[in-house]
Amino acid sequence: MTPRGQVELEGPPELSHLTAAERAAEGKAARTDAPRSGQARLDVPASRDPIALLEAQARSRLPELVPIRYGRMLVSPLAFFRGAATVMAHDLAGAPRAGLRVQLSGDAHLLNFGAFASPERDLVFDLNDFDETSSGPFEWDVKRLAASFEIAGRQRNFRDAERMRIVLATVRAYRRAMRQFATVGDLEVWYARLDAQAMLEELRRQHDRKLARALSRSAAKARAKDGARALAKLTREVDGEPRFVSEPPLIVPLVELIDDREETDALQAQLLTIFRRYRRTLPQDRRRLLEGFRYVDLARRVVGIGAVGTRCWMLLLLGRDEHDPLFLQIKEAEASVLEPLLGRSRFANHGQRVVEGQRLLQASSDIFLGWIQADEVDGGSRDYYVRQLWDWKGSLDVETIQPRGLAEYGVACGWTLARAHARSGDRIAIGSYLGKSDRFDRAVAEFAAAYADLNADDYRALDRAAAEGKVTAVTGE
Repeated sequence: MTPRGQVELEGPPELSHLTAAERAAEGKAARTDAPRSGQARLDVPASRDPIALLEAQARSRLPELVPIRYGRMLVSPLAFFRGAATVMAHDLAGAPRAGLRVQLSGDAHLLNFGAFASPERDLVFDLNDFDETSSGPFEWDVKRLAASFEIAGRQRNFRDAERMRIVLATVRAYRRAMRQFATVGDLEVWYARLDAQAMLEELRRQHDRKLARALSRSAAKARAKDGARALAKLTREVDGEPRFVSEPPLIVPLVELIDDREETDALQAQLLTIFRRYRRTLPQDRRRLLEGFRYVDLARRVVGIGAVGTRCWMLLLLGRDEHDPLFLQIKEAEASVLEPLLGRSRFANHGQRVVEGQRLLQASSDIFLGWIQADEVDGGSRDYYVRQLWDWKGSLDVETIQPRGLAEYGVACGWTLARAHARSGDRIAIGSYLGKSDRFDRAVAEFAAAYADLNADDYRALDRAAAEGKVTAVTGE
């Protein structure tokens, strides 16, 4: 029997169609097994070894890139937190669970939210990273989000009271949004989204001109991050056509990866074969659109913090002419860091796991999302997913934001996470569990402060491991 509130994205669902009253009763009953005040608990074993977890994860990655990952994680405790999703997943394994499952982001920290273009060419705000997506307890995403705001506030040297207000605002927004979604119909939840224009208008209604101006600047910056900018920044002209720049180890064109020309040609042919198979995972109309573009160039690229070392390719295609580029990212999809703790995905292909999770959690998804399995490249069978590289991408500037701005951003993230969970889980049961009071909010805020302390210890442990030569960290890349 399906556990209470569970939605099985990755297989045929067990349909029960309980009444709204029955679903609310289930949520309230969950407080018996997992009291809301108990969500503050952080119990980790004395044998806990975060560096061993990171090293185990590194074994499947390109060894020459792992030192870059560690170097990026050592920039700050927040950077460490971003790269240590596997560590937090293991820390959450013993935490209280209400038994109400959703499709998790799996890595819902504050910098995995942002602005991007919807298929309708509106600038929307949503979750934007799904490498770790899996079915699991809704609390795990909420706690990772809350902890990220606490850690970011510490990085900005905000006072204790300011950080508390920011985290409480974030979790409160999640709770109130979930309770609101519990009162409306399924289609209304499905169509709900947060767009930049709506956020701007709300700030103007509040007469908050400073934040409105900041949002306007961020929106303009996001819209500028498009194919034309990628063409200017990532390519140079060779024999009349654009080719990827060479910036090793961060960007390495295919022709530079292998010295032997025949081997290079063979690898390119293999990758293009994989690309053609990927097109079959797209709806027919998207496939027809994609087939109008021709292949131009390919390069390997280092991405993110947590994903450094996974195999990632950039593909440049041209449509009507050299001013009509399409940049695609072909990114390796490994098993989610949640799987050892929550069970294996029902998808045989982890690229499909990522794509299906993204489509469920996001209000609007990239029209070129697809997946593929590759047996021909890099000496083994690997899963990949494909998406556009830059499409009006915008993200938070942690280094300049002020407390009030971070609190407003937290409200947007909390609402967005609730909307994502409401699409995939039992929003009525979760809303009933959360309740009208701030008991859950304060418990999660307490957890976030304790986890920030633990994260700081882990950051220092990685720094010591690098200083002692137990791991190699390369900074500045």
